Amino acid sequence: MTARQERLGAELRKLREAAGLKGREAAALLGTDAGRLSQIESGVAGVSEETVRRLVSHYACDDLELTGALVAMATERTRGWWEEFRGQLPTAFLDLSELEHHATYYWEVSFLHIPGLLQTEAYARRVLGHRVPELPAPELDLRVRHRLARRVILDKPMPYTAVIHEAALRIRVGDRAAAGVQLAHILDLSEWDHVTVRVIPFDLDGFAGADSAMVYVGGVVPKLDTVVRDGPHGTAFIDSEAQLGRFRTLFHRMEAASLSPERSHDFIRTLSKEV
Repeated sequence: MTARQERLGAELRKLREAAGLKGREAAALLGTDAGRLSQIESGVAGVSEETVRRLVSHYACDDLELTGALVAMATERTRGWWEEFRGQLPTAFLDLSELEHHATYYWEVSFLHIPGLLQTEAYARRVLGHRVPELPAPELDLRVRHRLARRVILDKPMPYTAVIHEAALRIRVGDRAAAGVQLAHILDLSEWDHVTVRVIPFDLDGFAGADSAMVYVGGVVPKLDTVVRDGPHGTAFIDSEAQLGRFRTLFHRMEAASLSPERSHDFIRTLSKEV
């Protein structure tokens, strides 16, 4: 079971609840039992296009774009590059990769580290290797290789915006030379048409948003957006409409507090000459 399968089930459950139907009532309309419907809504059981369309119809949902997106989630059998890591890395790594594969846009806010998609190999190795207890060398190599492979999404013309605090740019996870290479790498990527990098400088009055780190991944329709946050106990995927609205607001606040892309580019260039 993947996070995408769980999300499909969760969205079908939301539609049922919005229609005011109990599980057993919806199951009866479908001609099955409540246990089978529960498995569908939890993502444990697969579901066909016909079943998705019947459920959506029973739930009186007239959002054709959402219906199409749910059908795609049920029927697409994508075996992406991340499958080579299945059984070798935690499932959350693969779920994030699949989520990114289907993204229509991508926002990231980072305060202490360079965003993963912008990291050089040396930077990623230092960050991923800073763990207690230390990872065995083969697993560290796998995680670094996976992080670098995720950059494939930057090769497609998907809008990507990273808001990075000056602290993340200044903290040296390696030596001066590595820091210079990392900053140069960000500058190179920021010149791509669909990549936007913005900096929140230390010299900013009234900034109280240092707890707003996030990855916000745009879905095919807004209801299928997802927020990803790392915590002490692992990665959390957030998809409730209220939370999505909250994080959209937070992102726009961080964006408004940051320098323009042009000024950010100059800021990073100046900083790269200081290291």
